[in-house]
Amino acid sequence: MSNAQRDAVIQIENLTRVYQMGETEVRALAGVSLEVQRNEYIAIMGPSGSGKSTLMNMIGCLDTPSSGEYVLNGNRVSQMNDSDLAEVRNREIGFVFQTFNLLPRTSCLANVELPLIYAGVKASDRKERALEVLDKVGLGDRVDHKPNELSGGQRQRVAIARALVNSPSILLADEPTGNLDTKTGDEIMLLFEELYRAGNTIILVTHENDIANYARRIVRLRDGLVEKDVPVLNPVLEKETIA
Repeated sequence: MSNAQRDAVIQIENLTRVYQMGETEVRALAGVSLEVQRNEYIAIMGPSGSGKSTLMNMIGCLDTPSSGEYVLNGNRVSQMNDSDLAEVRNREIGFVFQTFNLLPRTSCLANVELPLIYAGVKASDRKERALEVLDKVGLGDRVDHKPNELSGGQRQRVAIARALVNSPSILLADEPTGNLDTKTGDEIMLLFEELYRAGNTIILVTHENDIANYARRIVRLRDGLVEKDVPVLNPVLEKETIA
């Protein structure tokens, strides 16, 4: 096994996903192979129907393939049952969604603690870790606020803190700026850049070229296959110094 393979956090080989819709078979993924190294920053793109949402669900252990192999941080997840997949999801993957997916009647602190509750972490340790990541995303002074007391950008920061709290192997962000205005979206992408530079592995699913260009590599899908897999020549923030 090469050094590159040893440091791969994701190894996907010939992944397929076939859905039965009535008498019709729909091949959402038609044989995708992909490797992601630790501390890579990748954007997955593609037109509607290209398979990018299906691939995201596979990477996020929200669905299982019809065939093929998926290894996540040394775990062969392509053959796991639902219970094992749920455990891997909570331990290995931090999700950031377009719609934030926060509990509306619960404080920022409690929202961020949620994955730690599922992981069985004791209360004092949960609070300490949640406060730490809220501070990291710039919301140390908002821990007792509820989501409806925050701006859209602040809500997304809470969601990012929740995604980080378990120190996951990958951050999986699905259109993370889709519900935000341009200025706020840029602030969120600046935060992702800081997280990438701090050593996090980020996979960003987007249909917007200007958002994808924050990443260091773009994987384009078409008809359930990888059409292109290319480096980003001039990432938006690569030459900027982040305080």
